[in-house]
Amino acid sequence: MKERDLRNLIADVKTDRLSRRAFVQRMIAVGLTAPMAGMMLSQSGVAMAATAIPYKPTKAGGGGPLKLLYWQAVTLLNPHFAIGTKDQEGSRIFYEPLAGWDGDGNLVPVLAAEIPSKDNDGMPFTADDVVFTWEYARTPATAAVTIASYKDIKVEKIDDFTVRVFFAKPTAFWADAFVGAYGMIIPKHLFADYIGGKSRDAPTNLKPVGTGPYLFVGFKPGDVVLAKLNPDYHVPNRPYFDTLEVRGGGDAVSAARAVLQTGEYDYAWNMQVEDEILLKLESAGKGRVSIVPTGNIEFAMLNVTDPAVEVDGERASAKTKHPLFSDHAVRQAINLLIDRSSIEKFIYGRTGIATANFLNNPERFRSKTTKFEFNIEKANQVLEAAGWKKGADGVRAKDGKSLKFVFQTSINAPRQKTQAIVKQACQKAGIDMELKSVVGSVFFSSDTANPDTFSHFYCDAQMYTTFMLQPDPQLFMNQFVSWQVATKDNKWQARNISRWQNKEYDEIYRQAEQELDAVKRAAMYIKLNDMVVGDNHILPVVYRPRVTALKSSMTAHLSGWDNDLWQLASWYRET
Repeated sequence: MKERDLRNLIADVKTDRLSRRAFVQRMIAVGLTAPMAGMMLSQSGVAMAATAIPYKPTKAGGGGPLKLLYWQAVTLLNPHFAIGTKDQEGSRIFYEPLAGWDGDGNLVPVLAAEIPSKDNDGMPFTADDVVFTWEYARTPATAAVTIASYKDIKVEKIDDFTVRVFFAKPTAFWADAFVGAYGMIIPKHLFADYIGGKSRDAPTNLKPVGTGPYLFVGFKPGDVVLAKLNPDYHVPNRPYFDTLEVRGGGDAVSAARAVLQTGEYDYAWNMQVEDEILLKLESAGKGRVSIVPTGNIEFAMLNVTDPAVEVDGERASAKTKHPLFSDHAVRQAINLLIDRSSIEKFIYGRTGIATANFLNNPERFRSKTTKFEFNIEKANQVLEAAGWKKGADGVRAKDGKSLKFVFQTSINAPRQKTQAIVKQACQKAGIDMELKSVVGSVFFSSDTANPDTFSHFYCDAQMYTTFMLQPDPQLFMNQFVSWQVATKDNKWQARNISRWQNKEYDEIYRQAEQELDAVKRAAMYIKLNDMVVGDNHILPVVYRPRVTALKSSMTAHLSGWDNDLWQLASWYRET
């Protein structure tokens, strides 16, 4: 779009000849995100109206108990240590960001819209807490998982209710710090003594005090979070429910049943359940399945490092190479042995779409050149040509190394069935795969001492879903940059779990951070996707829309681009 045409469109908005919504839609059509379009109007002196959240109740309270099920139980309540989505969700009950993302990918004010009067310990929320959150998250010794959102910016207090954010370089996607899942504001007066190396010792890590719609009552890590209505919540007439229980544990099927069949609970998170079972449970008439678009991806990763070797007291060290997966032919063969179409058809149905891409949404960032193929014969040919010969036991070997490895994931029926499908195909190609399943509360734990967590990756291969919590790929794709490799030094809190690194990838990623041309920027992220999946250490399986279970009477405002609880204050039950 020419600069003159853009100026004319903005002038039309200012004179009410064009609506703000129509302007945003035109910008999206030429490749911009809704937040970037909104920023253009804001910089031109045009105010964007906040997205209205439908809400019927006329007063706070009176709704009785709200009961939520998370089959991967919450293990901590500090959002800046939350390496798993369930810990982000638990933290979102009590802490809020300045803004969040609605289902259409629009930026919606949260704390930025109206400042609360009091927190539940009597201390006012001010700009000091915003500045402190920046200082806390950007300090390396704090080992916050959100450091990438804060380390390259500067935040300055203007007055008690105003801050200014400075960017060191041109920044295409600016709506990162203080926004959504990575933007929750923590109170300075309770965390100031625990910044840096003492960060894990803060009592408030387990007893949160924030600006959210509910006040902390109790918490048993790995079991239950209890809360009650915040009478001083900063949005009038909210929340509706008097108490809140977030129960953890069990499995996805039992969680679905507790909402859809028995109606014991109001909501169940992350319905990774065979679609056939969900349809049967919905037929009971007590609940419904909610499916909203996201960028979430269920994928397998083949370890770049050697989990069996210890270097300087660290397994799976970036200083080592995997004895089998260092051979691209092995990785290529395993990619050919994943029957994605069958996994979609017989396991996921509505809830998982077979894909060759790691980056699937928004659509303008989706590669059109990648393809997936299931071909056992071709996999055999690839391995044979690379010198991997079958022995008497039917397992291929080369240079004294046998094609035997351990493939782990969390305990969950669709994942175990997916493992079985891949194992069966691998056997036909001379690959011996041992399957390992870890309880979800352990696998996704932030426990730095537990070797079975997915972030330690003390295994040959593993599979899980990574959530895309912004309608922009910048943070999502930093899972593969070299400075985000999970190590002992950063307490395995960094985002690059796979340990995959590529110098060219790093360079293009840095360029994309500063590229203001939306079309060029999209092309860069498509190339990054193609580099990752083309190397076959990262093997996409199915793209997963956000699937939750809701009791029929429940109204919950869910977004595929933010935590499920991003609008918890606006949930209510029809009576």
